[in-house]
Amino acid sequence: MPKRSKSSARWLQEHESDPYVKAAREAGYRSRAIYKLEEIQRSDHILKPGTTVVDLGAAPGGWSQFVGRMFKGRGRVIATDILPMGHLPGVEFLQGDFSDEAVFQALLDILGDQKPQLVMSDMAPNMMGVAEVDHARSMHLVDLAVDFAEKTLPKGGDFLVKVFQGREFLPLMQRLRTLFESVKVRKPKASRSRSVELYLLARNFRM
Repeated sequence: MPKRSKSSARWLQEHESDPYVKAAREAGYRSRAIYKLEEIQRSDHILKPGTTVVDLGAAPGGWSQFVGRMFKGRGRVIATDILPMGHLPGVEFLQGDFSDEAVFQALLDILGDQKPQLVMSDMAPNMMGVAEVDHARSMHLVDLAVDFAEKTLPKGGDFLVKVFQGREFLPLMQRLRTLFESVKVRKPKASRSRSVELYLLARNFRM
């Protein structure tokens, strides 16, 4: 068996000692990411039973699992990812690249006459360790999520997206401020302190 690099060994040690990882395992959640969404929900109340939520790039399913448990069948959770994702109660899943026209149309077909009151995305690319490249690749995913939200949200809808700080951050903020009445920056406690990730919560879509 090949030896792990020092960096991967450090990551594994940090991961295994992470209190949010331990808490997620004990609670039966698929990822520690649910605690980021849980904190945002406590402060901003973006999840409302009886509404429709679309989770972009959902695998392994932590966010969708959290919403499904919260809704308890009162509302819809529609998740999509290019990767497979195991079944979750109360969650409809579509596998595919939502930037592909056929997959996008399939998502619209699933939605039917309903529009999502919330589009959320915790997507991130596989990081290469080159800051400029990683930022550009992550912002490409953000742009795709914004495009989807712009095409599907009703007036007054909300959008939550993970972003990484860098040179394209301010232009993104400006774009969102033209589309939504307010844009808030959130850094949940479950986000690792050394991470440059932030969450943007855009509220009240203008159409």
